[in-house]
Amino acid sequence: MPKAYWIAHVTVTDPDPYKLYAEGATEAFKTFGARVLARGGACEQMEGDGHPRNVVIEFDSMEAALGCYNSPQYQAAKAHREGAGLANIVIVEGAPG
Repeated sequence: MPKAYWIAHVTVTDPDPYKLYAEGATEAFKTFGARVLARGGACEQMEGDGHPRNVVIEFDSMEAALGCYNSPQYQAAKAHREGAGLANIVIVEGAPG
């Protein structure tokens, strides 16, 4: 079964509630066995519109990634992010091994 990757491009506009989002989201990711591969480090925008914060999270499957996003735990965390930043999030299935 291919892995899945949660890819987020984010601009934080209000750090205090965003911090609450990040704390709650991190707990949801742990619950679903996610591994953070990149989170907010240095980046070079090569094409298109960019965001200063970029995140890549690996899940064991598309089912796990979608389950995490749709979970009550993540949705409660997400409520803190609303109005605290702009986010583009996509979940993609990895290539077959």
